[in-house]
Amino acid sequence: MAQFKLPSAETSITSLSFDDTGEFLLAACSDESLQLYNSREGKSEKSLLSKKYGCHLARFTHHHGSIIYASTRGNDDIRYLSTFDNAFLRYFKGHTAAVTSLSLCPGSDTFVSTSLDDTVRLWNLSSANAHGRLNLATPTLAAYDPSATVLAIGSPSTSSILLYDLRHFDRAPFATFDLKTLDSKQHIAMHGAAHPRDWTRLEFSNDGKHLLLGTNSTAGHILLDAFDGSLVGFLMRAPQYLPLSLSKQRPAPYPAQPAGTRVVPGQGDVCFSADGRYVIGASGGDKDGAVWDLVQGEKDEMMALRPALGLPCKGKMGCVEWNPKFNMLASGDKEVVMWLPEEHVSARAP
Repeated sequence: MAQFKLPSAETSITSLSFDDTGEFLLAACSDESLQLYNSREGKSEKSLLSKKYGCHLARFTHHHGSIIYASTRGNDDIRYLSTFDNAFLRYFKGHTAAVTSLSLCPGSDTFVSTSLDDTVRLWNLSSANAHGRLNLATPTLAAYDPSATVLAIGSPSTSSILLYDLRHFDRAPFATFDLKTLDSKQHIAMHGAAHPRDWTRLEFSNDGKHLLLGTNSTAGHILLDAFDGSLVGFLMRAPQYLPLSLSKQRPAPYPAQPAGTRVVPGQGDVCFSADGRYVIGASGGDKDGAVWDLVQGEKDEMMALRPALGLPCKGKMGCVEWNPKFNMLASGDKEVVMWLPEEHVSARAP
């Protein structure tokens, strides 16, 4: 395990991203800095400042020397930055409200963004103008499937996940997963009056079989079949951390907004392992992590799956990310932690 303290005790990590090689880790911080780490050598590489524009949802492109991230000050542009000389390569203009998610296509230099302006936009790194746009109700989250042919868009206000064929992005979605049907589940009735709509992350497993919807709900994260949208299970947090308060996962570091303004989520505090067998996330408390086993874990009669293992951590896991090449997990909140899972095989469930 490698741990890295942040410059100030008041600073928090709001997003994490590994590059394609798995050798570098990028962290966006609430003090409007970007921290770059070498994950293979376990050391800090450099710190980049973005005081004028702020930073959130920082993502590596397919080249480890360039990144994209959302602005949190001045305007809502997406910025394309070279980490070698800290110089901007391009601004992606168009959004008129805070960006809520950024996802890079696994097979090309295109990426998708969602925003509080109720639009979804498709971009290419070579052009400052979006080449695709959808107007939807609260499209808060977006994710590519591993084959780079399907785009999933999560809309909390309509309780639905829309699936689009990227070859025909301008057409209607070919599938819609209506999560309002979960309201009838006994598990939801026991842990909340209605289906959870405080969504924090949307992610496909690497085998394309499952779709993970991270939430801040007491009912837990939601695991769906990626082909038909049927419920696979509720991933429950540890009982001692329930009930959760709304937006337990750290929100984005945007300046204060008027009352009633929709909260911009952070990256999410849950993710798949590389093989798709495990889901790793925060315990729901101010310390420790949880691991759900999707293969050998036993669900109860209400489709609830409890954590199989725990990850002992002195601090909170505000966001998590799995390394795409190496058997490593990164978590962040007040510090960045790089985990080697074999060190914690005997950890007990929280």
